[in-house]
Amino acid sequence: MSQQTTIRKLAELVNTPVDTLLEQLANAGMKFSGPDQVVTSAEKVKLLGFLRRSHGKTEEAPSADAGAAKKITLARRKVQEVTVDSNKGGRGKTTVNVEVRQKRSIPRSPGGSAKMTPAEERADILRKLEESRQRNLEEQRMLAEKDRMRDEARERERAEAEAARQRVEDEKRAAQAAAEEAARAPAPVSAPAPALAASREASPPARAARPSAPAPAAAPARKPAGGAAGADDRNRSGRGGRDDAGSRFGGQLHLSAADRNRRGPSSNAPGRGRPGAKGPAGRRGFDNRSSNNSNSGPHGFERPTAPVVREVAIGETITVADLAQKLALKGGEVVKALFKMGVMATINQSIDHDTAALVTEELGHKAVRASSDDAEDALLALVDTDQGEATPRPPVVTIMGHVDHGKTSLLDYIRRTKIATGEAGGITQHIGAYHVQTPKGVISFLDTPGHAAFTSMRARGAKLTDVVVIVVAADDGVMPQTKEAIQHARAANAPIVVAINKIDKSSADPMRVKSELLTEQVVAEEFGGDVQMIEISAKTGQGIDDLLDAISLQAEVLELKAVTEGRASGVVIESSLDKGRGPVATVLVQAGTLKKGDYLVCGVQYGRVRALFDETGAQPDEAGPSIPVQVLGLSGVPDAGDDFVVVEDERLAKEVAQQREIKRRESRLVASAGSRMEDIMAQLGKGEGQQVLNLVIKADVQGSVQALSQALVALSNEEIRIDVIRSGVGGITESDANSAVAAKATVIGFNVRADAAARKIIESNGVDLRYFSIIYDVIDQVKQVASGLLGVEIREEIIGIAQVRDVFRSSKFGAVAGCMVIEGVVKRSKPIRVLRDSVVVFEGELESLRRFKENVDEVRNGTECGIGVKAYNDVKPGDQIECFERIEVARKL
Repeated sequence: MSQQTTIRKLAELVNTPVDTLLEQLANAGMKFSGPDQVVTSAEKVKLLGFLRRSHGKTEEAPSADAGAAKKITLARRKVQEVTVDSNKGGRGKTTVNVEVRQKRSIPRSPGGSAKMTPAEERADILRKLEESRQRNLEEQRMLAEKDRMRDEARERERAEAEAARQRVEDEKRAAQAAAEEAARAPAPVSAPAPALAASREASPPARAARPSAPAPAAAPARKPAGGAAGADDRNRSGRGGRDDAGSRFGGQLHLSAADRNRRGPSSNAPGRGRPGAKGPAGRRGFDNRSSNNSNSGPHGFERPTAPVVREVAIGETITVADLAQKLALKGGEVVKALFKMGVMATINQSIDHDTAALVTEELGHKAVRASSDDAEDALLALVDTDQGEATPRPPVVTIMGHVDHGKTSLLDYIRRTKIATGEAGGITQHIGAYHVQTPKGVISFLDTPGHAAFTSMRARGAKLTDVVVIVVAADDGVMPQTKEAIQHARAANAPIVVAINKIDKSSADPMRVKSELLTEQVVAEEFGGDVQMIEISAKTGQGIDDLLDAISLQAEVLELKAVTEGRASGVVIESSLDKGRGPVATVLVQAGTLKKGDYLVCGVQYGRVRALFDETGAQPDEAGPSIPVQVLGLSGVPDAGDDFVVVEDERLAKEVAQQREIKRRESRLVASAGSRMEDIMAQLGKGEGQQVLNLVIKADVQGSVQALSQALVALSNEEIRIDVIRSGVGGITESDANSAVAAKATVIGFNVRADAAARKIIESNGVDLRYFSIIYDVIDQVKQVASGLLGVEIREEIIGIAQVRDVFRSSKFGAVAGCMVIEGVVKRSKPIRVLRDSVVVFEGELESLRRFKENVDEVRNGTECGIGVKAYNDVKPGDQIECFERIEVARKL
């Protein structure tokens, strides 16, 4: 027994008092001193026999060695039929009878109903478990033995089939050799050559054409060799050999008795395995029979023994669905892996390359960077091979400076036209590009805006310029935009020429300008520096020739050169959408020659040059280096600052533009998708306190759109966020109006107007539409609109303070404080606070305010009064009573 049984436990088990059980044991001849003594199995059996005899039963009590208890044996027999395919084609099927026999013996105690002790029950359970384990092991061994025997049978079949095929080939070669030998030897005319007849008989096409024809008379000549081989085959393999013709393809394949028993009763019937088929069909049936419908053959499925590691090609961006497809996983598994990494993205969102590579490695695969820039590579190769000899080119001069310092007036005098009078508010709203013929040669001028909002436009002008002319008004001095112009010129490593304008005014002070420029590290030549400073007047023309001389001298020092021959390339200065001409781009050619009819790709746009226009409206046939022109024929409006390149055909231009558009779209998707948990928690922490002002911006040129968007978005702060949900070049369309209605946005038209359909939608939905022509008016009004969204805030303003000098007790009013107003005015209708040692001890309102015996509404500074504080009687001398009022103040950006 695995555990000992005491008398106390035995009494609990048989539900008998301990004293009674001790008495029964004593009567049975077993003396025990206490209930905690151990009772052995023999003593239990002896006690059982005594109790049986005392109850009148004469049969002997079973002893420990009397023999095994009686058993109940259950036998079960189960028969079922299993149908399996006998070949790969599924045409032949075999029915197998499977009989399962089970036999189980259940031991029974002699009394039939006697209970076993817990130890005996546990031993019986362990025995049954061991028997079950042994039966399982035996069944597994038998199954393994059956599998081994089946595999051996298949290998034998394959070997026999291969041996039969080899014999047929050997006999065929022997027959061919005999035929050739007979052809070389002289043969009698009266009788056909046996070898030749055997060769004709062994030809498979002849037998396939005549499957039912009787064997030729010459067949017995081959029979001794073929018959001997067939008999030998049957003796070795126990299978039926070839037919009388000895052919592999044309003859009947006979199965031995062992084969028929193994394959089933119907495996030899026509249509099941097709053993009697002729020609190629017979060959198919022969091969299927050898495979025996097994998954372990060469075409069967084999479970992978190791995890499959895939090499996934990932571009700059990829959607979660595409990544899951490349990984051969479900989309939900990739989303779950991204979530564990802290990236929340749906299956249709895009993720960048780094995130995709991390999740790929996390899932056990290898990530490689995919390159899809075939068109870009072809474009770069085309540009690199198209290099010629460089020749001198005109300088590109950018005019910069503060607003209203005379930049456009200077160009106006040089070109002898009136440009400034046509500008809104007298300022330039977009970049102007001109090339003029001066006595010093051809010079290309770029006129950039001077307002602070066009910082990015000035930066674009500085990047493509050779010389920067900074115009400073002699009567105004150095201003903030002047300093920004100097910084842009230095960032572009362009030499600076300072034009001190408006010297014809009485308030002009050129020396002050030069002194202020010293603080910006711009040192004039007369002060020992390297910057030329020319005093001019754009109104009278004074000093203009000296300025042109300075520009020409600086250009000679730079030795400007460019390749004139070959395909053109350059930069887009400005772009717009003309109602009659379509997309129009102002470009500056930097290398090569741009001709009418050329195919070019410009950013994400492409097209063929339909026409070229210069600043006078003329249509030149071509434009060389440093010459700005307007180009018609693009597929859309390009962004200002995009590069353009002339290509050989439209196909390459379209491919490059499409690839760039795909990259730009994927970049936008990545920017808006896959938010990290930290960002989401930060947004949740902010709550809903931040207001949002949505804007739709339409302008006449692309540069103005970019400048407006950047200037207005920069107004955002923690309390209000300004979003530009839609922007573009051209008039306000119906689509723009619908977008504004959906987002509850304000529509801003800069030098453009809304069409009839858009006006109808705007009026019917109450959309806020505003037209502008000056940039700073837009900024001021957007600030007003944003301030209206912010609402008002409540501020507290202290209007008076009274010092408590003494406290009087009144049966009618309670404690009354005698006070002196030391600051401002105390009003009865305003709330008050009681301060003790500069700490607020009570906040409430006045119950009474008296001057002598009269009630008054207010008491001014330096006047005594009596104050009764409502619901507060603990006022002490030395306290201060502070009177204040709450006012509403409009919030501003």
